[in-house]
Amino acid sequence: MPNTPTGYICEITALAPAKAEIDLEIDGMTCAGCVARVEKGLAALDGVEEATVNFALHRAHVSYDSALTGPAELAAAVGRGGYQARPLRANEATDRVDHPTTSRWRVLAAALLTAPVALGSMGSELLGSSSGLLDLLSNRWFALALITPVFAVIAAPLHRAGWPALARRAPEMNSLIALGCTAAFTYSAFVTIAGDALAPDLRQVYFEAVGVIITLVLLGRALEERARAGTGAAIRSLINLEAKTARVERDDREVEIPIDEVTVGALVRVRPGETIPVDGIVESGRSSVDESMLSGEPTPVAKEPGDSVVGATINQRGALLVRATAIGSATVLARIVRMLRAAQASKPPIQRLVDRVCAVFVPAVMAIAATTFVLWLTLGDSPRATNALLAAVAVLIIACPCALGLATPLSVIAATGSGARNGLLVRSAEALQAAEAIDLVIFDKTGTITTGRPSVTEVVGLGEVGEAEILRTAAAVEALSEHPLADAIVAAASGDGRADTVDFKSLTGSGVRGLVGAREVLVGNRRLLIEAGVDCAELDPIAARLEAEAKTAVLVAADGRALGVIAVADAVRPDAAAAIATLRQRGLEVVMLSGDNRRTCEAIAAEAGIDRVIAELLPDGKVAEVTRLQASGRRVAMVGDGINDAPALAIADLGIALGSGTDIAAEAADITLIAPRLDGVAKALSLSRATMRNLRTNLGFAFAYNLIAIPLAAGALYPSFGLRLNPMIAAAAMALSSLSVSLNANRLRTWRAD
Repeated sequence: MPNTPTGYICEITALAPAKAEIDLEIDGMTCAGCVARVEKGLAALDGVEEATVNFALHRAHVSYDSALTGPAELAAAVGRGGYQARPLRANEATDRVDHPTTSRWRVLAAALLTAPVALGSMGSELLGSSSGLLDLLSNRWFALALITPVFAVIAAPLHRAGWPALARRAPEMNSLIALGCTAAFTYSAFVTIAGDALAPDLRQVYFEAVGVIITLVLLGRALEERARAGTGAAIRSLINLEAKTARVERDDREVEIPIDEVTVGALVRVRPGETIPVDGIVESGRSSVDESMLSGEPTPVAKEPGDSVVGATINQRGALLVRATAIGSATVLARIVRMLRAAQASKPPIQRLVDRVCAVFVPAVMAIAATTFVLWLTLGDSPRATNALLAAVAVLIIACPCALGLATPLSVIAATGSGARNGLLVRSAEALQAAEAIDLVIFDKTGTITTGRPSVTEVVGLGEVGEAEILRTAAAVEALSEHPLADAIVAAASGDGRADTVDFKSLTGSGVRGLVGAREVLVGNRRLLIEAGVDCAELDPIAARLEAEAKTAVLVAADGRALGVIAVADAVRPDAAAAIATLRQRGLEVVMLSGDNRRTCEAIAAEAGIDRVIAELLPDGKVAEVTRLQASGRRVAMVGDGINDAPALAIADLGIALGSGTDIAAEAADITLIAPRLDGVAKALSLSRATMRNLRTNLGFAFAYNLIAIPLAAGALYPSFGLRLNPMIAAAAMALSSLSVSLNANRLRTWRAD
């Protein structure tokens, strides 16, 4: 397809062949206001369906129609806004925030040049005495000589970003700092060069303020970037787990080749202690595999021929021969990385308010600074011009849109990374916010509450019909079915000769029918047989007994006559009762849905500790039940693993899929439990609550800081208390605000489930 370069993060679906996705790394963003401008520029392109920009990662995630636009056009749209963009390749492990843009030499040089000037200013004010050294340090020409390189050279990145943005009428954080420092420096330089032209009370210079402000701003950014460093550590650590080479069997010999050269179907030899290089099926050998990088569970998992293995997991003691089933972007690891990147680039609904505020924040601050200057100039104390300049500069310097812009994305990034390390794959930030409000959890039965590996436990025939004949007859029809119960029946009948079946038909929610030889065979539930006119009087008591024992009763009939009942049992997961008890202890209501008969469902629910059961549902009945519960005001989480669960997972307030289930279920879900353990449901809800607490703390601090700091800088306390805010203190406060938000968000990186 045109405009879809190989290697970029682009996903194309069969239903929408022109749809693609790409991640762009954005350079030049300095505050939250930049986010809105980049998003607006991308959204204006024809073919762009959605563009989400993450300020913390300096990345954009774009969904677009590749028939209408492509990476080159997207990068050009970003460039027209004054920023730079490049496509991020799928296997790229680098992280922009791990490479601070503020060079250490700038901070050090600014501090060394500013220190003598600041010392001279403070010394003359505090000591009130004179000495040769102090006279030199407090000399205006000396200060001009030292601060000029700080302002013009060391602070050049601030000017290069701030003034062009101002010229484009899109001011951002650098614009505020550049404006404030330029005003103070220009005024001070004029006073130094032509001060005699001014009144004596207007001859104050502020070189030390300019130097200290620039030093503190650069230091604050360096500290902030250090605190933000590692926000992409979860993704990078996953990518780095991938093996670089693989040993494949070719012509009866073992050859080590780069991982990119491995093909599907290749036989890969994995020695003890090595990283499994590909997703595949064990052909021979027995071992245990450390899958903690996927599931967060430290206990190794036993593997034998026929078992599946996942690339990047660690083989333990035995040697394995693995046939590759997925490579490159099709592996489980690659899909996890894609989903994690998309989640980290996404925004929770609460961010919409923040985005609206950030879009107008910098222009509003400039307007406040201008108003402050005018008010001090017309109504303030003498020297009015000096006080007006100081107040306006303080407003420009203290305002911090960065804290607002970082508050939400840093929390989301840290949370999704911690979730991945604990076996939780979160699809979006919206899911994290939705999970917090859940008050009812619905579990599917088969494959979710139960293991999903049913087996035949008993066969009861009527009259002289033998068990072997019933199994043989049922298996002949069930061999064409894809239902888990069908697999159990076919497996139980293996080895017995089965006749071919024709005219096969699957009846959703009822069973299957087909012609086996000359006989019409029915295999399914009571409803199927009754609708076909079969007398079930002799089968009913047998089925009732089996269902009371938590077994599924599969009724078999041929040519209108009942033959018998096959009992199929699917064991309850060992961790189900404890996981459900935890949810109930937290005040959540738990419900089980199933298409199975009521007696079997109630027996399984009792074993798992679930009080409320909704049974005998058709596939669309699950969607109807979820919708009904939502209409009653409940916030519903749906937990499932099968294809038939996908619609309910998609419509629920929060869809949770087990990693052992189908790809369709995982695609429909908001959160995937990489390890098929039900305690992951409680973990997911705990992660959500921890994330939202952290996020609200960040937003509360960022909003409160700006709401308090800006009026203080403007002089709100002066009329009552005679207090004014020095621009140098304003610079320190601004630097600390972003740093505090970053450090608070980083606490989520060490999150562990309750």
